[in-house]
Amino acid sequence: MADLREDPYPDVYIGGGFSDPDETPSAQPGPGRGGGRIPSAVAMVTGLVLVCHSSVPNSPGNLGSLLETVLPWTGLAVPVLLLAALFRRSVPAVVAALLLGAAWFAVFASLFLGGRGDAEPNLTVVTHNVNATNPDPAATARTLLAADPDLVALEEITDDALPAYRKALDHRLTHSVRIGTVALWSRYPITGSRRVTIDPGWSRSLRARIQGPNGPLAVYVVHLPSVRVGATGFTVSRRDAALTALDRVLGREQQKKVLLLGDLNGTTTDRSLAPLASRLTSVQDEAGTGFGFSWPAAFPIARVDHILTRGVTPTDAWTLPATGSDHRPIAAGLRA
Repeated sequence: MADLREDPYPDVYIGGGFSDPDETPSAQPGPGRGGGRIPSAVAMVTGLVLVCHSSVPNSPGNLGSLLETVLPWTGLAVPVLLLAALFRRSVPAVVAALLLGAAWFAVFASLFLGGRGDAEPNLTVVTHNVNATNPDPAATARTLLAADPDLVALEEITDDALPAYRKALDHRLTHSVRIGTVALWSRYPITGSRRVTIDPGWSRSLRARIQGPNGPLAVYVVHLPSVRVGATGFTVSRRDAALTALDRVLGREQQKKVLLLGDLNGTTTDRSLAPLASRLTSVQDEAGTGFGFSWPAAFPIARVDHILTRGVTPTDAWTLPATGSDHRPIAAGLRA
């Protein structure tokens, strides 16, 4: 038998195997020991951004507005971080991912728990940026008519495409007005209309007075300037200037019942639309289910097309099938 006193580092028999005493547990990295720090940190930062997005500065490059435009997509971080935490077998990281999921749900739950209102609709409205290069205006008009609308607002109407839209829409919606690149068709009489100047460089907005089912309504059809993401950031200055002008116009509107239909090139979570959202109610936020993304048509990531109301009760909101446009049309049921 060996004299253990001659070997200062003998093998030690432990539970069916041998280990070197120098290999202490602290020297053995493994799952659950510090491996969840990165997922936990990412979950915490994402949660803070989600809950405190209004505190993110808009400089440089209008970062705050850009973040708020894509805010719903922060939810994608939840399953990714949860899988990373489970792979690392890190309980703190799992908890952090679940807390992020709870925060996301708290912010957006109302969009999924709402849905149809109790009131019975008496007015169906549709709005669609039809795209100036739409290859099949007639088919686009048929898609819109399938919703059996009382009002149809179109943006990016061109001189060449107008006859096709008139041919399809005029026999169902006998009253219409077109100003610049926006147009409105109505089942109810249009008793007045005018251009709304919110961007002096373009004629892309109008106001019409409609004799609706229960009295007059002021209907605005609006197409705000486009936004871009580039080397200088989120370019929204022209859109925001038009938004400010539109807010002033709506502030002077005397009609009790108001509809605003069109492409605002922004989402209701974008802080730039906050003044408008304080005056009018989004039918999607009030009576729709889900986010109702409308752009781009092939794979929508944002709702930039809107139906906003005042003095009118939204009962439902939905997105129509894709057409030949890069936007999807949206519709709403209203009690007007």
